[in-house]
Amino acid sequence: MNWIDWLHTFFTAPARQSGPDSIVHRLAEHLAFTGESLLYAGLLAIPAGLLLGYTGRGAVLVTALTGVTRALPTLGLVTLVVLLAGVGESAVLIPLVVLAVPPLLVGAVEGVRGTDPDLRDAARGIGLTHPQVLFRVCLPAALPALLAGLRSATIQVIATATVAAYVGLGGLGRYVIDGLALRDYPAVAGGAVLVVLLALLTQLLFAGLLRYALPPGIRPRRTVN
Repeated sequence: MNWIDWLHTFFTAPARQSGPDSIVHRLAEHLAFTGESLLYAGLLAIPAGLLLGYTGRGAVLVTALTGVTRALPTLGLVTLVVLLAGVGESAVLIPLVVLAVPPLLVGAVEGVRGTDPDLRDAARGIGLTHPQVLFRVCLPAALPALLAGLRSATIQVIATATVAAYVGLGGLGRYVIDGLALRDYPAVAGGAVLVVLLALLTQLLFAGLLRYALPPGIRPRRTVN
């Protein structure tokens, strides 16, 4: 049986159309893990990144932190959290938050640091306070970098949220993990394709945001080779 047959078997199975193992249900679980992880990571990383980027301090700390967190094995973190706190959503959310923080932090820091110094000086010259300069001048200029960091974090979390199945939770990873355990290769193939498609759609969504949602003055410019 080839990939096409496997995918046809997977997508046409009655269990995939409705019920707790349906594609819609598993997709909703996967998106819930992703959204919650990104929310917590954003609350931690973005304010810290804006402050560090504006003050110009902590660049070495950010580099070290992002290097360390990216080197941590996600499955190892899941296992460690399970041993410390038991099986539950925290066993998945904590590793995913750790994974999502570095790109969000770097995007915020680099976005603010990349603001034109003359623009910041001019804002200070007309009497704006430091918080006003940060939020009225630096933050709009940092939006492309922030969105780029969010895009990277989202795609990484979507791909990695499949580890939820290792601790008995839901998401698209159930198809892959359960399929491998049961030698149900159509489920493995279908689950893998769904994760890839979700990551690709996310990439397209952020490309559209960068292209159309940002004001014309801060959209990324196309380069001509």
